[in-house]
Amino acid sequence: MAPTKKVCVVGSGNWGSTIAKIIGNNALEHPELFNREVLMWVFEELIDGEKLTEIINTKHQNVKYLPGIDLPTNVIAVPDLTEATKEADILVFVVPHQFVHRLCNQIKHLVKPDCIAVTLIKGFEVAEGGGIHLISEVIRGELKIPCAVLMGANIANEVAHENYCEATIGCKNPEVGSLLKTLFQTAYFRIVVVEDETTVEICGALKNIVAVGAGFADGLGYGDNTKAAVIRLGLMEIVKFCEVFYPGARQGTFLESCGIADLVTTCYGGRNRRVAEAFAKTGKSIDVLEAEMLNGQQLQGPATAYEVYFMLQNKKMEDRFPLFTAIYRICKGEKPVADFIDCLKSHPEHM
Repeated sequence: MAPTKKVCVVGSGNWGSTIAKIIGNNALEHPELFNREVLMWVFEELIDGEKLTEIINTKHQNVKYLPGIDLPTNVIAVPDLTEATKEADILVFVVPHQFVHRLCNQIKHLVKPDCIAVTLIKGFEVAEGGGIHLISEVIRGELKIPCAVLMGANIANEVAHENYCEATIGCKNPEVGSLLKTLFQTAYFRIVVVEDETTVEICGALKNIVAVGAGFADGLGYGDNTKAAVIRLGLMEIVKFCEVFYPGARQGTFLESCGIADLVTTCYGGRNRRVAEAFAKTGKSIDVLEAEMLNGQQLQGPATAYEVYFMLQNKKMEDRFPLFTAIYRICKGEKPVADFIDCLKSHPEHM
C-alpha cells in the first residue's frame, strides 16, 4: 500500500479552524489515504494567561477564533511553523494573504518536492512593474510545488455549524483534484472540481471588494434593489477583469460556488460587508473598525482593493473598472462614501 498523506493546515483563524475540523474528520474516515494526525500551525497567543495551542490541544476548541465548536482530537495545534510543515504531503494555506510570502520563505527549504499545496486565501500580492500575483503563483514560485485553489460561498461559522453549503476546487490535475475532493468533502460541505484554477481564485479575491461596496450601500440606508445592482455590476467587473488580465477563463466557472454564489453570500453576510456598513454609518476608519469588530481577524476587501487599484492605475485602466476604483478611493478617504451611489448611476454598463 502507498503511504498515507500527512496534512498540515497553515493557519488557525476562523476559517482555518473550520477547515481543520473538516480535514481532521475526513482523515479519520479515510485512513487508507490520509495520516490520522492533522497538524495545524497556530500563531501562538496567550488567552487569559494560557497558550492558545495548549487550549486547542487539551480542550479541542479554538476559543478565540472559533468558540463553541469542537475540533477533532486528531487535530494537533503546533506553534512552530517549520515543525508543523516539514513532513507534510499536503499543505493547506488559510492565512491572511499579506503573510503568505513571508511564511513560504520560512519553509521553502524543507518542503517535500512531491508535496501538494492548496490555497483557501483570497487576495493578491503586489508585483514589481505595476502588476499583481495570484496567491497560488506566490506559493508555486516560492515552494516549487503545484498549488490548487478552494473557494466558495462559505461563511466560516455556518460551515463550522455544519450548515449545508458548496465549494469549488480549481485543480488542473484530475488525479490531485479527486484526492483533494476526498480531503475536503463532507455530507454538508459539497465540492465541485474544475480545471479553471485561475478563475476560481480571482473570483474569490475580487468578491471581497464588491462586498465592501455592498456594505457601503447598506450603511447609506439603501435597500436590496441597490445591493442587487452592486452585485451585478461587481460581477460584470470580475468577468471583465478575467477577460482583460487572465484570458481563457471559462464562463461556466462564474456559475460555480466560487463565482456568483460566493459573491452573493459575501455581499449579504461577510465581514467585509459588515465593516463597510459601519464605515458608512460611523465615519470611523477601516483600521479602527477592523480592530473593534473582528477580534484579531484580518479584513481582506480593502487590501485587495488597493492591490487591484495599484495595477489598474499603472495600466491606466481605472475608468474601465469604476466600481473597484471607487471602493478603493472611498476606503482611502480620497472620496466621500456618499458618492458611491453616483458611481453606480454612471457605470459604463448603463451607457
